[in-house]
Amino acid sequence: MSEKTWNGRFAQKTDRMVEAFTASIDFDRRLYPYDIQGSIAHCRMLARCAIISDEEAAALIEGLGKIKQELDQGHFVFDEALEDIHMHIETRLVEQVGKVGLKLHTARSRNDQVALDMRMFLRDAVGQGIDGLKQLRTALVELAEKHLDVIMPGYTHLQRAQPVLLAHHFMAYFEMFTRDAERLTDSLKRINVMPLGTAALAGTTYPIDRSYTAELLDFPAVSHNSMDAVSDRDFIVEYLAAAALCMVHLSRLAEELILWSTAEFRFVELPDAFATGSSIMPQKKNPDVPELVRGKTGRVFGNLMAMLSLLKSLPLSYNRDMQEDKVVLFDTVDTLQACVAIFSRMLPEVVINRDVMGDAAQTGFLNATDLADYLVAGGMPFRSAHHCVGQAVAFAMKNGKELHELSLEELQSFSKDIRKDVFEILAPKAMVERRKSAGGTATENVIAEIAQAKKELGV
Repeated sequence: MSEKTWNGRFAQKTDRMVEAFTASIDFDRRLYPYDIQGSIAHCRMLARCAIISDEEAAALIEGLGKIKQELDQGHFVFDEALEDIHMHIETRLVEQVGKVGLKLHTARSRNDQVALDMRMFLRDAVGQGIDGLKQLRTALVELAEKHLDVIMPGYTHLQRAQPVLLAHHFMAYFEMFTRDAERLTDSLKRINVMPLGTAALAGTTYPIDRSYTAELLDFPAVSHNSMDAVSDRDFIVEYLAAAALCMVHLSRLAEELILWSTAEFRFVELPDAFATGSSIMPQKKNPDVPELVRGKTGRVFGNLMAMLSLLKSLPLSYNRDMQEDKVVLFDTVDTLQACVAIFSRMLPEVVINRDVMGDAAQTGFLNATDLADYLVAGGMPFRSAHHCVGQAVAFAMKNGKELHELSLEELQSFSKDIRKDVFEILAPKAMVERRKSAGGTATENVIAEIAQAKKELGV
């Protein structure tokens, strides 16, 4: 059984079951690059402040470099009794460089050490997330530009409502994922605060230079309150919330792809490389990728709730409960990155059945609002026009027709203000092109939207 750093206080050795129960090495080992980077910066600072000698710092830094090489190459031996990655690295360092390795922990605690590692890890994860969302947004813009002439039904309540450009629909998701990228970018303000040097909770008596450590680790800010620094996990909650909202958007897109690929819609066909078959039904082509994205969304929601529940009753400052923050954070980072990446790969390969979409835009009375607007333009109050067109829709339904399939005489039976030019405005293309209000689905608007998006993306 490994010797504990706190053995001086305890009369009994730690029970093996306690060692297994409290160990976090199975999941926090992925923090090793950040732990070593932070330790090297800490050594440099200690030497600069004459707390350790330059020679001691050099030996420690060289030893840490060798340990990182062992970890990188998969040669490092883990021991559950050492609990976490921090103690593994410190113990191995003493083996490498001798007693000078015991000086590594001067002027710091595992409390501020793990807070630093988590911030550095999440800083990188957020950067990767922003890059992934850029690829996804680029794929959406390219899809929109490629299918600029495709008209489809727009829906409310999952009922056909008004015709829109498919490109306009895709660009709606571009807006969602842009907000997600903005939220991640903004979260860096709270993540990029350096906690190292606050020690266990009260600060340290050593004459350290925290600003120098922050400079070495590229942190623009240093924490103001030592108790808050070691107990703050708000930055993790904020990331989990942003990730959960991003997963909402991915799940909405997934749901539409699932619906659109059914025989009932037939709007799209998913690429074979991103679908699976059935073990019993030879004809099946299942949308497993979007289904799994939809399913994983609930998992990310659960991680957010787990983290909020973890923190809600913790007194200041650090509590061991916080060890559980890594499980939910790592899982969310991995899940979000995987979902964004696979959608970025899949979307360019989706086949759009433009004729099916176009035909669908011709049925379901999608031109009812335009007929009402036509009557309003002739001087009829909108509410009266709404009632008039509603009667026309009921008549058309009874006779198995669409509004544009009614004769002029049939339409005029509901209003004498209707003239033969009405049929020009009831065509889907005309309806789309008249919606030129800012943010509307008119082609010129969408072209401008795509151009602005490409400018933002730098493509």
